[in-house]
Amino acid sequence: MDLLIATTNAHKVREMRTLLRTFKNFDLYTLLDFPNYRPPEEDGSSFEEIAIKKATDAASKLSIATLADDSGLVVPALGGRPGIFSARFAGLNATDKENRHLLLKEMSHLEGIGRNAYFECAIAFAVPQGLKKSVRGTVEGYLLGKERGRHGFGYDPLFVKHDYNQTFAELEESVKNRISHRGKALQKLLIYLESFAAS
Repeated sequence: MDLLIATTNAHKVREMRTLLRTFKNFDLYTLLDFPNYRPPEEDGSSFEEIAIKKATDAASKLSIATLADDSGLVVPALGGRPGIFSARFAGLNATDKENRHLLLKEMSHLEGIGRNAYFECAIAFAVPQGLKKSVRGTVEGYLLGKERGRHGFGYDPLFVKHDYNQTFAELEESVKNRISHRGKALQKLLIYLESFAAS
């Protein structure tokens, strides 16, 4: 069965390919395989709404079963920011480092529970006829005052999950995939995907 991972983000592709590696029934593709396709504007009001829009649009226009995710970091003390704007917190073409720098600046006055945060991921699965299922995953922790670690991407060098002492950028990939928001969301979807592929 052909399955599109609707992103060009190499880090997301790597994570999702790793999490889907046990599924021998899937031939995986990414948006890099469809260079003429233009994704829809991400103008939803929640991670789930945006993920569903991305999945249904790609599935319909490319006639292929599609997984799409939308995810980001939520800091309650900042009113939920960066939230759905996580990837463009410091501007439309901002780098991960620029986004982290702005976040650290805006959190410089916060201490203790004020530095609590969580990652949220919504993943939607759609076929050309429409949406089939959507799931969410979250992971709670806190943000450091400076970056640590060389792995991961986005806000990983700042985020430490509760009960852990390493940032997401310091953890082994297998550990991060098991406990991350994306890993949790995809685990919820795997049983459905397996039964769908077998039907």
